[in-house]
Amino acid sequence: MATTEGRRVTPTPTTAPAATGRRPADYALAVARIAIGWIFLWAFLDKTFGLGFATPAAKAWTAGGSPTTGFLKGTGENALGGLFTGLAGQGWVDWLFMLGLLGIGAALILGAGIRVAAVAGTLMLLLMWAAELPLDTNPFMDDHLVYAVVLIALALANAGDTLGIGAWWGRTPLVRALPALK
Repeated sequence: MATTEGRRVTPTPTTAPAATGRRPADYALAVARIAIGWIFLWAFLDKTFGLGFATPAAKAWTAGGSPTTGFLKGTGENALGGLFTGLAGQGWVDWLFMLGLLGIGAALILGAGIRVAAVAGTLMLLLMWAAELPLDTNPFMDDHLVYAVVLIALALANAGDTLGIGAWWGRTPLVRALPALK
C-alpha cells in the first residue's frame, strides 16, 4: 500500500489493475471500440444487402442502388450541399465509402489497425458532419464529432489490446516496421 504522510492509500477500483494487468477502464474502452466498430460494420452490411433497417432491399448496393445517393442528395440545401450533391451516386465515391465502412468496422471490432481506422473514421465522420451543416439541433456539435473524438481516444489508448488482437498485431513484423499500422 502506498502511504501519504503516514496514511494508507488504497487503490480505487478504477485504477487497480485486474489479474490480467488491465484496468476496468481498459475494458470500457474495448467495449466502446467494439460498439463503434459494429456501427460502421452494420452500416456496410445494411447498405450492401438492404436488410431493411436504413436501407430497403430494393435500394441495396447488391440490387444496383447507390449507398451514397440518399444521404448526399439530401444535402443540396445545406452550406456545402453543392459539393456533396455532386458526389452522390458516383461509383468511385460509393466504393470508397463502402470500403471505408467495412475496413473501419472490421479494424475496430478486431482491435487491429486502430490508428488507421481512427484516422479514416474521423475523416469520414468529419465529411458527413460537414455535409449536414448547418445542423438542426445544435450550432456545431453532433454525434459525428463525438464519434470522431472517441475514435481518436481509442487509438491513443491502444484500445485494441483489450478484448482484441491489437497486442498480437503490434508484435508482427509489419507493424514493427510501420508502427502507424498499429
